[in-house]
Amino acid sequence: MNKSTFALKGNIFYTPTPNQLVIHPQSYLVCENGLVAGIFEQLPEQYTNIPVEDHGNRLILPGLVDLHVHASQYAYRGLGMDMELLQWLESNAFPEESKFADLDYAKQAYSLFTQQLTESATTRACIFATLHRPATLLLTQLLEESGMRCYVGKVNMDRNCPDILQETTEESLAETRRWLEESKQFTKNKPMLTPRFTPTCTDELMAGLSQLQKEFNVPFQSHLSENIPEIEWVKELCPGTRFYGEAYSQFDLFGGNCPTVMAHCVWSDADERALMKQNGVFIAHCPQSNMNISSGIAPVKSYLLEGQKVGLGSDVAGGAHLSLFRAMTDAIQCSKLRWRLVDQNTPALTMPEALYMATKGGGELFGKVGSFEPGYAFDAIVMDDSDIPTTRTCNLAERLERVVYLSNGKPHAKYVQGEKLF
Repeated sequence: MNKSTFALKGNIFYTPTPNQLVIHPQSYLVCENGLVAGIFEQLPEQYTNIPVEDHGNRLILPGLVDLHVHASQYAYRGLGMDMELLQWLESNAFPEESKFADLDYAKQAYSLFTQQLTESATTRACIFATLHRPATLLLTQLLEESGMRCYVGKVNMDRNCPDILQETTEESLAETRRWLEESKQFTKNKPMLTPRFTPTCTDELMAGLSQLQKEFNVPFQSHLSENIPEIEWVKELCPGTRFYGEAYSQFDLFGGNCPTVMAHCVWSDADERALMKQNGVFIAHCPQSNMNISSGIAPVKSYLLEGQKVGLGSDVAGGAHLSLFRAMTDAIQCSKLRWRLVDQNTPALTMPEALYMATKGGGELFGKVGSFEPGYAFDAIVMDDSDIPTTRTCNLAERLERVVYLSNGKPHAKYVQGEKLF
């Protein structure tokens, strides 16, 4: 038997569909060549001699997927939360991101971020860096060494930003091309085209990024319909578009043959939503950020019911917490407020739906990721709830809920593509 074949034993959970929580008490989860081979009450004959890591009464979940996080913003989590988006960018994001021109500072900041991400329950992520190519490569190298498997984006901006962060269109495209070429050295972490958002990117820049996307066949990420003043600004900048999403789709950067993640989508109208569904755009729902910078309450339950592709994002530092367990609870609580205050015809999210978004919903961007169905990537976290005291005897579904709401978010053990990180 190949030495990369092994099993974990414990209480196993996963969500093959948004409404289906599958629980296998005291079972074996078999990994074969980095993929899930199956879940068994007793090991079949062909696996009887494989190594088994017995995690006792702990909970085994698919690794969590963060569809939207800014590595360069980690240093100021929890600051400026009384501002709206555009003021927050001017006061917090842009001054901090300008520091990443200094590679020594970037190494300190990205080392801290990578350490914290690696110690968390997140196994995969879509990450915004800054516009600085050397610093972005450094971040990717740190992630590569950590064992994480992420998409990393060099940010593009050629208008409406501070001079210290503004590239020329030609410079932005040339640096992006060079970064894409240099990123070929990495095997676990891959590049993702990352214009910050339409207000900071000219049509010429977006057209050039579209050509690079087709040439290098890489995915794409940006922000969409997050904040009402932002949407009004896009209308002024792009008068020929009917809705914000067309500012991207006119350049073939909105799903279809271009795998796309759009963060937020708080105020997406019916036309925009129809195009997202048609093109298979992934929505990165970032509930805490939407609250912190007063964007609104995204209709995430409606997105699930429509059949949209939906995952969760921490959106550090708009979100103050890197934990996707916190994102799950925020998503549930926000949807309850939306049901009570906005749309009483659409029920609130359930725990299985939140777990689905945090695992298979976002994981689909990476392929067969985020579930324990056979053939899926063996991304797993082991959670120990023995230090969450209670006098109540909880069943397994209740123990899962308590882990999501009450744990510190750090796994007892973590595996990515069959590789044990700790």
